[in-house]
Amino acid sequence: MIPVFDGHNDFLQRVVAAGSDGARLWLNGDGTGHMDLPRMRAGGMVGGFFAIWIPAPVGPNDADAVRLMENPPFAMDLPAQIPHDEALPPAFEQAAALLSLERTGTLEVVRSASQLRACIDAGRIAAIMHMEGAEAIRDTDALHLWYAAGLRSLGPVWSRPTAYGEGVPFAFPSSPDIGPGLTKAGHRLVRDCNALGIMLDLSHLNEAGFDDVARLSDAPLVASHSCVHAICPSSRNLTDRQLRQIADSGGLVGLNFASSFLRPDGRRLPLEDLDVMLRHLDHLIGILGEDGVALGSDFDGALMPQDLDHAAALPALIAAMARHGYGDALVAKIAHQNWISMLERTWKA
Repeated sequence: MIPVFDGHNDFLQRVVAAGSDGARLWLNGDGTGHMDLPRMRAGGMVGGFFAIWIPAPVGPNDADAVRLMENPPFAMDLPAQIPHDEALPPAFEQAAALLSLERTGTLEVVRSASQLRACIDAGRIAAIMHMEGAEAIRDTDALHLWYAAGLRSLGPVWSRPTAYGEGVPFAFPSSPDIGPGLTKAGHRLVRDCNALGIMLDLSHLNEAGFDDVARLSDAPLVASHSCVHAICPSSRNLTDRQLRQIADSGGLVGLNFASSFLRPDGRRLPLEDLDVMLRHLDHLIGILGEDGVALGSDFDGALMPQDLDHAAALPALIAAMARHGYGDALVAKIAHQNWISMLERTWKA
């Protein structure tokens, strides 16, 4: 079985919701959601980015939003910014939940590339603490505190504004060129992340903010869970111009499994076959090359394809890539090697 290292999941929200049963949910599963330890093992998943995300009062998985997104065209309003003092408690809860999983002995929060490789070799799940939207980071001192706690990957925004920049609202069809670029605090955040070796994640960032990071950052550009705008013209997807910027930096894109970002019609309905995912992968490889493409599932945060509806189904995607003509070496790069190589080139340790 080819190992899989995944660029994005939202599993920590389920752990927090489970309360005192969070560790049991992780160790045994409960038949819901997209991932847990047994299904990760069954699917060959050796690790990934575990996202800390501040819940929105109204989000894209709410019933009204789902009905809207099932029948494009649509343009959802950008949610309001969440104040720091409101963001900090749920961020701490999710970080604590990740550390609680580490205490089971089955998962390790990795802080360096050498620890990442050693963790996988030892048979434990290698978890990267990621923050999707920087509402919980007040300033440079707070960033250093989160770094000490294990934060190694940061998206300045989710699909709403923060003190650092603006995300894209959920819209189809739509360009990602919506709203202004990074704030002065956002410029400083890029420099601070570069200095610490925290990977900056461009998924959810609008085009002007993307261009600011591309201009300011000295690290490879990374979008952890995004798809191809030329195939599915969602505001959340990357244009060919953006993909070329990522390629020029030696960066990487993790393919998002969310059906509404894969389907050419943009409908929030389960993707019927994996051939569309292969079209996205072909397009990404054509611009980024074989070393610049990986996976970023969005497990437990989005509607999955019908044949890839949980982590145990990952071998179906691996098999589809092989049938499509990708050789073993390329499949291994996409499945795990490219993420590990990227982190070796981005982290300071």
